[in-house]
Amino acid sequence: MFWSAEVRRRPAFGEAWREMLPVAMGIGAWGLMTGVAMLKSGLSVVEAVAMTLLVYAGSSQLAALPLLVAGAPFWVILATGFCVNLRFVVFSLHLRPYLLYMPRWRRLLHGYLTADMSYAMFTRRFATPGQTPDERAAQEAFLTGGYCVTWIAWMGMSLIGIALANFIPTHWGLGFAGVLSLVAIVCSMATTRLRILAALIASATAVAAYALPLRLNIVAGIGMAVLACFWLEKQLGLDADAEDEK
Repeated sequence: MFWSAEVRRRPAFGEAWREMLPVAMGIGAWGLMTGVAMLKSGLSVVEAVAMTLLVYAGSSQLAALPLLVAGAPFWVILATGFCVNLRFVVFSLHLRPYLLYMPRWRRLLHGYLTADMSYAMFTRRFATPGQTPDERAAQEAFLTGGYCVTWIAWMGMSLIGIALANFIPTHWGLGFAGVLSLVAIVCSMATTRLRILAALIASATAVAAYALPLRLNIVAGIGMAVLACFWLEKQLGLDADAEDEK
């Protein structure tokens, strides 16, 4: 992983660093806002730090906070976090062929470190899993470099937010910077007809289903986009791999 000298020496690691740095500010702003929100919601410093280190999922943390404050049952909080993060099931299924050759502990560690932006950068850079040891090592180095930037930006700024929560006003709207970073990543990945269509369908469905509980609108958007693109591939004979190569 990113503490391994062998991984850090590979050119792909530095390449991932350079690609991720422009969005690190947005990640950090989102982390700072989440750190502040945890303290403002009544969590102690120890609880907020533990949640930051163990959960490492901003959307789940923010979704769980009002439930924790309201004294909701544990299963409700757990179910909410699970639903909000269901997109990572899709990420994991996509990354599985890339990581299948690794021992289980390394796959689990990759699963913990996977984040929206590092996943997006990786899948844009590598359309297919590596076939040779060198290709696999380069892909892991790139993936790890992306993890490194997102983890440091998120953890560092979250901890700063926790430490300075009483001095940072919540009306700054820092979370919006993180949202803008995600939008920028999505736009940069919309390079084929199917990808553009998937983004539009997912966005429209998520907005239309916004009233669903437990943020299930996110799951609905992902599911609708996957089903629609799968149907179009079958009905119109579109080849996603061929489109990626254009």
